[in-house]
Amino acid sequence: MNPLAATILQRLAADGGFVSGGQLCGELRISRSAVWKHVAALRKSGYAIEAVSGRGYRLERLTGDPVQEEVVPLLDTASFGRNFIYLASTDSTNLRARALARDGAPEGAVVVADSQTGGRGRMRRAWVSPAGVNLYCSIVLRPPVPSVRVPEIPLVAAAAIHGAISEECVGLSAFIKWPNDIIVAGRKLCGILCEMESEPDCTHFVVVGFGLNVNLDPVPEELQSIATSIAIETGARVSRARLLAAVLNRFERLYFEWLGRDDLSFILPCLEAYAWLKGHELKIEQFNRVLTGTEVGLSPQGHLLLRTADGAILPVSSGEAHLLPVNHETRPA
Repeated sequence: MNPLAATILQRLAADGGFVSGGQLCGELRISRSAVWKHVAALRKSGYAIEAVSGRGYRLERLTGDPVQEEVVPLLDTASFGRNFIYLASTDSTNLRARALARDGAPEGAVVVADSQTGGRGRMRRAWVSPAGVNLYCSIVLRPPVPSVRVPEIPLVAAAAIHGAISEECVGLSAFIKWPNDIIVAGRKLCGILCEMESEPDCTHFVVVGFGLNVNLDPVPEELQSIATSIAIETGARVSRARLLAAVLNRFERLYFEWLGRDDLSFILPCLEAYAWLKGHELKIEQFNRVLTGTEVGLSPQGHLLLRTADGAILPVSSGEAHLLPVNHETRPA
């Protein structure tokens, strides 16, 4: 979107009523034909703009796309989203955000894409990233904490995303699957991928990326047993701009509170109340071993606490958790 069209959009959105063409001409120092040209471009992009002779222009409807012009006015953040990059398509928002972080991008810088050609999840799995329906976003963080605390960040992000979904999609029953997924009806709604560059005593930056299935309907056939979307679960389309703003607003608040704490104790009640794995028999796959046992909670450091067959409580810091078949018929209340 060119700067003049963006300014006209922001002006119409802020006013809420009719704004005369003469006013826009005077404010932007352009001709009436130029105003009309930019309004036509906005309409072509999907914005519903009414034009009435003698009254001017009125914005009837936004697109709901996660573009700067729609997201930033909804933010109440100090830094998250204030440096905002939107890409129609990219290989991976995490890759783009990492490059920006190496070049000095400030904390809170956000990279959003409408589609990805090389989206990735944990364990280097591909993340299907079609255009026009979902959220693909990465956020640059520069936490002044020892690197040992960085693995707590995915759970802070998960709590923020879960809260934003609950706020924007009332009635949708979502759960947090340790360590970094949001689950609805037993299928993945959102995945979180955190990557960092650090030294033993210094964290240079962390990139928190997430892919959230919003208006995808249907899910590709090969993923229908394991993935879902907000649209599928609620039968309604959601503004991606509003949802992204809700995530950024909530994530910043939780992140800065986390920086002032020693651990995750302040959000453990939320993480445990909505824990998908709560009380279940699990198999946890790690790179060099497989663990089994019963989930009995989370530690303040975000470790999953596993009661093994011999009764010992084992803190697990990472891995891919699976419900054992015997418990597939039950779910947390």
